[in-house]
Amino acid sequence: MDALIYTAMSGADRALRAQQVHANNLANMETGGFRANLEVSSTQAVRGAGYDDRHMAQMQASAISTRPGPLQETGRELDVAITGDGYLALHYQNGEAYSRAGAISIDADGALSVGGRALLGEGGPITLPAYTRVAIGGDGTISIQPPGTGDMQTVDKIKLVKAEPGELTKNEAGLIVARDGAPLPADPTVKLRDRHLEGSNVSAVEEMVATMSLNRDFDMQMKMLTASDSMTQAGNRLLGA
Repeated sequence: MDALIYTAMSGADRALRAQQVHANNLANMETGGFRANLEVSSTQAVRGAGYDDRHMAQMQASAISTRPGPLQETGRELDVAITGDGYLALHYQNGEAYSRAGAISIDADGALSVGGRALLGEGGPITLPAYTRVAIGGDGTISIQPPGTGDMQTVDKIKLVKAEPGELTKNEAGLIVARDGAPLPADPTVKLRDRHLEGSNVSAVEEMVATMSLNRDFDMQMKMLTASDSMTQAGNRLLGA
């Protein structure tokens, strides 16, 4: 097969896969705390004898945009937003996942969760005792006012983590996880703002521009495939003459 066909075919495949990444970003423009995916690709040599000059584009695990999303004040005491870098730690299967979404829910047993996944504290999932008021401090400390008292008591501290962008990826469920699968350590430098929520960091303009650029790339790859086919047919005619 002609080397040009490898180039055009892999380029078209990369453009299609990259469009899926940007389409998913656009679909999550209104998802609180969502981190946009960044498509990453690299060249890969085609294995086998006689293919030394053939290379293909290979999509890698999407990187994550660390640009902060807009903050919105809600006034709700269980809403938190991270200021600067960092993530909330959530229980996922037998390990941890991380999120910027801070709309904390509490069930009838006092268990805290975000998006249906248990919120982790210093000793595991956080469960609050009976209370009449709750407050979350800037360092993640959770305090409650027990019924019948006027004093606030500290009951737990939200596990807040920080990592370099290259250390994180998204799993098959779309959750942020460490690339090596190991839990990240708590980082005391991560700070929260209570009664606020962070929105998605997706830019509709950037995603649309990227999508249009990928459409042009795909059209160009298709033209290359057509040109390669035409050259192959012309070569066959010359050999058969």
